[in-house]
Amino acid sequence: MGMTMTQKILAAAAGLDEVQAGQLIEAQLDLVLGNDITSPVAIHEMDKLKDGSVFDKDKIALVMDHFIPNKDIKSAEHCKCVREFACKHDITNYFDVGEMGIEHALLPEKGLTVAGDVIIGADSHTCTYGALGAFSTGVGSTDMAAGMATGKAWFKVPSAIRFNLVGKPSKWVSGKDVILHIIGMIGVDGALYKSMEFTGEGVANLSMDDRFTITNMAIEAGGKNGIFPVDETAIAYMKEHSKRPYRIFEADEDAVYDAEYTIDLGALRPTIAFPHLPENTKTIDEITEPVAIDQAVIGSCTNGRISDLRAAAQILKGRKVKKGVRCIVIPATQAIYLQAMEEGLLKIFIEAGAVVSTPTCGPCLGGYMGVLADKERCISTTNRNFVGRMGHTGSEVYLASPAVAAASAVTGVISAPEALGM
Repeated sequence: MGMTMTQKILAAAAGLDEVQAGQLIEAQLDLVLGNDITSPVAIHEMDKLKDGSVFDKDKIALVMDHFIPNKDIKSAEHCKCVREFACKHDITNYFDVGEMGIEHALLPEKGLTVAGDVIIGADSHTCTYGALGAFSTGVGSTDMAAGMATGKAWFKVPSAIRFNLVGKPSKWVSGKDVILHIIGMIGVDGALYKSMEFTGEGVANLSMDDRFTITNMAIEAGGKNGIFPVDETAIAYMKEHSKRPYRIFEADEDAVYDAEYTIDLGALRPTIAFPHLPENTKTIDEITEPVAIDQAVIGSCTNGRISDLRAAAQILKGRKVKKGVRCIVIPATQAIYLQAMEEGLLKIFIEAGAVVSTPTCGPCLGGYMGVLADKERCISTTNRNFVGRMGHTGSEVYLASPAVAAASAVTGVISAPEALGM
């Protein structure tokens, strides 16, 4: 029986010739990730160990990104805990104020994730790195502690669903629309503990930023991980950002999939997830009544990369955010922030009436930098829209692409760029 991409990576990491879906294995880890919310719990667990040392100071990444700069005393104490741990163990890849970015944009940018890696992170969107052909998945903080101490983790080998991508997206359709379409099609538990493997000639028409967005939200369909084949685009990205060797794994022709779907990228339309689940999707054409918004957020680990900011700036240039709407733009890393500044994008945002924030996860989880009040609506390029996700339980979050979020900020109602004649 043939193996999928994910199964081949896990077999290699476990030192086995082959694995099968459902098999329990112990695999070697290439990277263990934590942030300012999840790391303190893991650190306290490590303090209980007789030997509290880390397995490899170069294979741990600690990114202060959720409440940085600190929003209150509690977040300051959490970050202090992680800073002291990083100093004590001389952690190479520790990122704090001035260096940090949103973790799932920062690590690929820093070259810390490459094809063939096995990566765990105490954050559910760790599945992002599958865009580069790695196996990456979110775990709990206690599993993170065990990973930091031993360099190993236990996995149940997932079965897989294959998504065959064909065609080319039309203008203003991006990776966000692709993954929202898929989640709307299969549901938030449609890929429960499965590997979502994206293949087909259409992959070549997706940028790396598109792919990072798609794999980032695999967890929103219940997936264990999302993964793309390693093609010329992925190799070029790794060569630009990383000096680490990478390993390419390809699915066997007789690999077994629980289900297979074909997605025509050319047929997709701008897609929005209505409250309060990512599966509650409608295309822009299916919205029959105006949906007024109070806030637009453009950023996050899903859509805070440079192509996202360029798309938003293209729409906001020469226009104004509608009076009464708050538009918050968050570059995902310092490097992206700097590039956006050098390209004049920040000037466009500010002249349009938006605000530009330091890199942070803040508004995505209702932490800070854009918390919603009762009955307020936000269109957001983030990845979750559960009840109370961005603040008050009476607020509403609508998930969309940067293009739709920017256009909506201008019109004051959920809109595609077409509404502005673009």
